[in-house]
Amino acid sequence: MLASARQTLRTPFARLAFARRLHSTTNPPRVLVTGSLGQLGTTMVNTLRAKFGNENVIASDIKKPSIEQRSTGPFVYADVLNYRALEQIVVDYGIDWVVHFSAILSAAGERNPSLGLNVNITGFQNVLDLAKAHNLRLLSPSTMGAFGPTTPKDSTPDLTIMRPNTIYGITKVHMELLGEYYQEKFQVDFRSLRYPGIISADSPPGGGTTDYAVDIFHAALKQNSYESFLDADTRLPMAYIDDCIVGTMQLLEAPQESLTQRVYNVHACDFSPQELAGEIRRQHSDAFEIAYRPDFRQAIADTWPRTMADEAARRDWGWNPVFGTADIVRVMLDKLGPVYATTSTPTTESLVEELPAAVVAS
Repeated sequence: MLASARQTLRTPFARLAFARRLHSTTNPPRVLVTGSLGQLGTTMVNTLRAKFGNENVIASDIKKPSIEQRSTGPFVYADVLNYRALEQIVVDYGIDWVVHFSAILSAAGERNPSLGLNVNITGFQNVLDLAKAHNLRLLSPSTMGAFGPTTPKDSTPDLTIMRPNTIYGITKVHMELLGEYYQEKFQVDFRSLRYPGIISADSPPGGGTTDYAVDIFHAALKQNSYESFLDADTRLPMAYIDDCIVGTMQLLEAPQESLTQRVYNVHACDFSPQELAGEIRRQHSDAFEIAYRPDFRQAIADTWPRTMADEAARRDWGWNPVFGTADIVRVMLDKLGPVYATTSTPTTESLVEELPAAVVAS
């Protein structure tokens, strides 16, 4: 029965139609999505538009969208470092909710700390002040990277020691605390969820430490081998993008009175590079080979949880992921297989040479 449910609910649209909706579409909110061309942004925009209508969801980024991305609804250029320009968008489009995806991720932040600090702190401060000034609901995702080397590694609770040693983690702890402060002091409707590593076939990796769990599928289909930048037994929390999008929508739409806190862990599954490679062999090719040559990202991963406790998210707003490791492997191979049957796709190294300030994952 679970297998058939997973097969049926394989897209955010099917999942959202299946679930009980928490916000009326008779008077839909106007939603601005920053960083909309990143890994999560594109799918989130499509999901929001499917529910609230194309014209009610304003996509924004600092990059040029494709013709297809422009064709589905409004798109505006938005630099999150420019408060006045953001405010003009909020006023001109009558924005009610903001989903703030613009961020510099873990590995990219270590390569360029000043950019990470600027985008992740100043950009968030701008949207937070806009939420205060214009009475907006603000959802800004956090990450498992907000935890640090002294955090308990297994079943990491929502409230625990948080002393990250990366720019990405430090800026996300700042975001969480400042959002909670604005909620308590100024009644800003701030919401956040700590994403695990996010796996998707629909967009290239965005400069995160868990990028191996995406790039490994491209390598398996292209050359039947992969060189991992993490050690074989590095276990990390992961989730398929559909679960992440549904969970984000659930938290975004949840009534305020149901929220017992403002920042929530979410956990779907967990695995190591060695375990993921084993599942790829089982479903794709017995001859698939993996080598392990850890780089600077290993030190980042070593500070993160192996698993996260997410009881509060399940209780307060219905977090209920359905994709396990085997499901993720099946869907990724199904989606990417036809691509490699006709053409080739660049690997992570070439995809992240130029990192936009408009991606979010871990």
